[in-house]
Amino acid sequence: MIRDEAADMPDDGALKTPDRLRGRASRLLSQLTTRSDRLVAEALAGADARKWHYAVLASLQEYGPGSQAELSRRSGIYRSDMVSVLNELAERDLVLRAPDPVDRRRNVITISPRGRRHLRRLDEVLDDLHDQLLAPLSPAERDQFVQLLTRLLDHHARGS
Repeated sequence: MIRDEAADMPDDGALKTPDRLRGRASRLLSQLTTRSDRLVAEALAGADARKWHYAVLASLQEYGPGSQAELSRRSGIYRSDMVSVLNELAERDLVLRAPDPVDRRRNVITISPRGRRHLRRLDEVLDDLHDQLLAPLSPAERDQFVQLLTRLLDHHARGS
């Protein structure tokens, strides 16, 4: 049980959170994010991966090879952290590094065949996890929920 949940539970196990807190979208999103992050981390760890591994592999699969800087922008991983993520992936033969033919000072990163297989496995793991996370929602509600979250995120990303 996470700390926020424990604070909401009196000795008899009934919720004691005030309605004005339970009705705040920001609080609900925060609590759901905390739970979702924990579940994703656990599920990916069970598949011998981390969320940044998935982000890099997905980016390479969808957009093709890229430099470390490009991968950082695509995935939201800080440039300073990207090297260690790529080292982990390269050690497992999930990505390939090659000198950029245009600029020999930088590397071009490509997903390997093994990386593609691993990404498909991670997709399955995350699909199962999302089925659990969104279990109370119908398929149409799940689609609507994702659309609404995307709209909110896009709006606030533009404002940043």
